[in-house]
Amino acid sequence: MASLTIRKLDDAIRDELRLRAARNGRSVEDEVRVILREAARPDALPKADFPHENSILAAKSGQRPKSDITQRVTLIIGGGIAAYKALDLIRRLKERNLHVRVVLTRAAQQFVTPLAASALSNERAYTDLFDPQSEFDAGHIRLARECDLIVVAPATADLMAKMANGHADDLATAILLASDKTILLAPAMNPLMWNNAATRRNVAQLQRDGVVMIGPNAGEMAERNEAGTGRMAEPTEIAEAAEAFLRPPQAQPLAGKRVLITAGPTHEPIDPVRYIANRSSGKQGFAIAAAARAAGAEVILVSGPVDLDEPHGVIVKHVESARDMLAAVEAALPVDIAIFAAAVADWRVVSEGAQKLKKTGAALPPLQLTENPDILATISKSKDNRPALVIGFAAETEHLIDNAKAKILRKGCDWIVANDVSPSTGIMGGDDNTVHLLTRRDSEIDVDSWPAMSKDGVATALVARIAEQFKKANP
Repeated sequence: MASLTIRKLDDAIRDELRLRAARNGRSVEDEVRVILREAARPDALPKADFPHENSILAAKSGQRPKSDITQRVTLIIGGGIAAYKALDLIRRLKERNLHVRVVLTRAAQQFVTPLAASALSNERAYTDLFDPQSEFDAGHIRLARECDLIVVAPATADLMAKMANGHADDLATAILLASDKTILLAPAMNPLMWNNAATRRNVAQLQRDGVVMIGPNAGEMAERNEAGTGRMAEPTEIAEAAEAFLRPPQAQPLAGKRVLITAGPTHEPIDPVRYIANRSSGKQGFAIAAAARAAGAEVILVSGPVDLDEPHGVIVKHVESARDMLAAVEAALPVDIAIFAAAVADWRVVSEGAQKLKKTGAALPPLQLTENPDILATISKSKDNRPALVIGFAAETEHLIDNAKAKILRKGCDWIVANDVSPSTGIMGGDDNTVHLLTRRDSEIDVDSWPAMSKDGVATALVARIAEQFKKANP
């Protein structure tokens, strides 16, 4: 892009540009380029112009309004071996739609780099109290005040001692001393250091000052043959604690309900190294499991082979084949709600080869197929232990609604979530989804078409509809 020449700006605007450029570590010219690029985006129209449309989409998707997902965390990484876990903590905080700014102490930089922290947070990482780019606009004050929560992880014995005694000789301690926000500490140190009388006095003083602590946990230390209390709490524990401070507890409309969910593909072996499968990633089923757990339900997730982290608080049963999945589903009964999101292979070979089938140059090896058990129909039509609400999924590439209507009648389930998984949609294996919810009402089938949204959004909206259904049944 050609160079920019900017003339006739008010002093106030010029000063604001300089502050913004310093804050973002850019030149004024580059900052103007960023502003112009953002303004030229097609979706840059003022959101306030469409308040009604935005509220409808938010309600449909089950997602928090934009104003609720911009809470900011200043993460201070102290100098201990547990600093490597702070990189995972950044990811866990961002998974919860929290904006993260990272500050590294000088000692922390011996374990992790500012570049790694910047790459994960998508923000410049801050390291120096006397950085002219940052302090041009009182950087340590901004980092202390322009946040909703300060997290210190790991919080070393030295850093806690400085906090307890009001030191402010580097960027991290200056931020901590200048802040009026909640401070969440995740201590990490050798057990002898944690139990030292000086550390105990500092901990007591920090707690009197209103500082909140999570951990430390007990376990093996980095040092050989060392064990005890001093391990930093796990990143997921710290992220959950941070979210609990920032967001009030949500209603749990499915508390007391038991929910069974299937997810992912099944693998039907041909021989020891080959199998029949499909392209399902399991993301939608895992998202539904997490949403149901967040709504207070006890959740059992039966998953085919996937490469996903297990949802926190969910009982996960791993299976391979359709027959394995059916056995795990039947073992989990009785449940109140069953959601069959797995893409189960329709067929398997009649006789699995004991050895790898070899190319001989002659005729192709015969592969005689037989149908797999129909898990959705089996549970929907069961006379014993049928769940009160059975929900199936219909992944189609043509005639979506017609095929889904036929499926809901043929399988005997109560609801069907239908989506078009043609390759052009990117839904199979992707992070977004566009679904239609089909529900049976006497002899009628109602179709509710939802806007495109993330698979997390689909999960939240579906769980909200389930909760609404049970509330109507048991007012």
